[in-house]
Amino acid sequence: MNSEMLQQRVDLTSPIGRSRIASTDAIRVRGYGPSLDRTSSPQPSLHGGGGATAFAERDNLRTEPRPIRFIIIVLAVTFLTVFVVLPLVVVFAQAFSKGVGAYLAALAEPEALSAIKLTLLVAVISVALNLVFGVTAAWAIAKFEFRGKTFLITLIDLPFSVSPVISGLVFVLLFGAQGFWGSWLQAHNVHVLFAVPGIALATIFVTFPFVARALIPLMQEQGTQEEEAAISLGASGLQTFFRVTLPNIKWGVLYGVLLCNARAMGEFGAVSVVSGHIRGETNTMPLLVEILYNEYQFVASFAIASLLAMLALITLVAKTILERHLDEGQIPRDD
Repeated sequence: MNSEMLQQRVDLTSPIGRSRIASTDAIRVRGYGPSLDRTSSPQPSLHGGGGATAFAERDNLRTEPRPIRFIIIVLAVTFLTVFVVLPLVVVFAQAFSKGVGAYLAALAEPEALSAIKLTLLVAVISVALNLVFGVTAAWAIAKFEFRGKTFLITLIDLPFSVSPVISGLVFVLLFGAQGFWGSWLQAHNVHVLFAVPGIALATIFVTFPFVARALIPLMQEQGTQEEEAAISLGASGLQTFFRVTLPNIKWGVLYGVLLCNARAMGEFGAVSVVSGHIRGETNTMPLLVEILYNEYQFVASFAIASLLAMLALITLVAKTILERHLDEGQIPRDD
């Protein structure tokens, strides 16, 4: 009997025994085994009546009384209903107030089609350029150490702290007739303001942080071990990027592109300053909504607004899906 007990102690002090203890503690922490308290009795199983016990213990951890919890939930739901749900309902109700025919006719107007095409064009240009910049900036910040790194991160966050109207005014001071490059542009018959280039530049400025900010923490968390291993095995820089780095950040790239595209299509302040409001030429969808509403064309105005609202809903669903993929990619799963 003593020899058996001695053998058990030897087994527990061996590496295999210690790993078994660690595995058992991990299982207990996850709630699939007895409590960590060695003196307490084992907890009931999660099957059958154990589930009720687990929920009861979880409720005991909540210090707020039930009426307080109810009030907090009601306040949150009421706030979301008043400021999120009701505006969306009003937009779609007003858009279809005179029937589907009037709704489709408003969208088929040449001015509306021009605004939709311009918005899509500017969004494509902005997303493409910000994708290149965002991936490059995130790669440099996450994978390398260099002087001015903190300053670069600060510059990336700059559009979050500057009003879009101010950013649009900066482009007017640079490319306007009395601006820094205005005389040179006029001499060479180059039009930046009140044209597609100016709208694209203003949109790029207000949206360029989204891709970079989505990738920087993800790439910093992944580290450089896999890239170093690939290079040590003879892979080139491009091979390492396309076969190692890019597959690891693909969901983050899609997440940043999604946010960038949604902001580009809905941008109003900066675009309003540089567009010139030329009907049928430089009006994007948000600008056209304001113009039509000021002219008391409510059905047409809310019809265009409903397209932006549908974009917001699609963005919300896609954002939720991408966040789930990002969480699954960052949280290790035990097989």
